[in-house]
Amino acid sequence: MDRVYDVPYANITTLTGHVLPWTKEIKYLGIFIVQSGVFKCAIDDAKCSFYRAANAIWAKSAGWHLRKLITSKYIPALLYGLMACPLNKTQLSSLDFVMNKYLMKFFATSNMEIITYCREQFNFELSSVILARHTSFFLDKLRYCDNYLIKKCYAYLTNLFCFDFVYL
Repeated sequence: MDRVYDVPYANITTLTGHVLPWTKEIKYLGIFIVQSGVFKCAIDDAKCSFYRAANAIWAKSAGWHLRKLITSKYIPALLYGLMACPLNKTQLSSLDFVMNKYLMKFFATSNMEIITYCREQFNFELSSVILARHTSFFLDKLRYCDNYLIKKCYAYLTNLFCFDFVYL
């Protein structure tokens, strides 16, 4: 990444005269990559996807199949593609808060001790724990791939995650 990422550059003009402006973020394969001095992904869209899925199903059901719904619908919407993105502690806490906030709504309480107890009893893992496991699987797949380019990506990601990847 370029150290002077926030300096305005000249716009790129195509052969047909269309101007391609610089943007602060880009969406690629459903993941938002944000302008920064280091590789950084935004998680706001992931949180919106979680809430959209949760609210759509919440409105149609009585909430009896909570564990099944969370593991099959909500968590995949929340964690989609994030295993390839290094997240800092603030972003991980934000993902955990999304899960805790939903459980607060479901159990009709704002007491974190009760939420923690219910999470333990129903065997719900925090989003950061699930993401750590998924990231570990993702990096293992890259490690054992025969493709030269993939091996280079693996080396880059492991170096990146060594500094920013706090939950492995």
